[in-house]
Amino acid sequence: MELFTPDFGLIFWMFVAFAVLFFILWKFAWPVILKNVDSRADLIDKGVEYAQNAKQQLDSAREQAEQYLADARRQQADMLRDADRLKTQIIEEARSAAQVEAQKVMDSAKVQIQQQQKEAEQQFRNQVSEFALDIAEKVVKNQMADKQAQTKLVNSLLDEIESKN
Repeated sequence: MELFTPDFGLIFWMFVAFAVLFFILWKFAWPVILKNVDSRADLIDKGVEYAQNAKQQLDSAREQAEQYLADARRQQADMLRDADRLKTQIIEEARSAAQVEAQKVMDSAKVQIQQQQKEAEQQFRNQVSEFALDIAEKVVKNQMADKQAQTKLVNSLLDEIESKN
């Protein structure tokens, strides 16, 4: 049983050795350990702070990216609306230009038709007057065959001229 019950001297020297070791550790090792623990805690705090800053920057960058995407979508929608308006305007301008051109062609055709009609009427009149003159010439030749008819015709023409004046 002596093995399990230590002597007073052994306990005393163990206590002295423990006290010396505790004093050495407390005086020299403990400040170094605390300093290292504090620097490690500072390093961990800085790492956490850096991670939080990085997360904030990432969130901010994500928000900016979403804002840029929203702006880009809005600009795209504006561009598409402007392009649609421009397309409609171009179609309307082309339509009105085509109508103006068609009206010009129709007016030109009307003028040509009227001109051709006038020419046809003039040709018709010329032909009718030629026929009338031929007929009149033949009638006058028949009537003027005798002297008395010629005198009567001249007198009636002179009477007509006098009555007009």
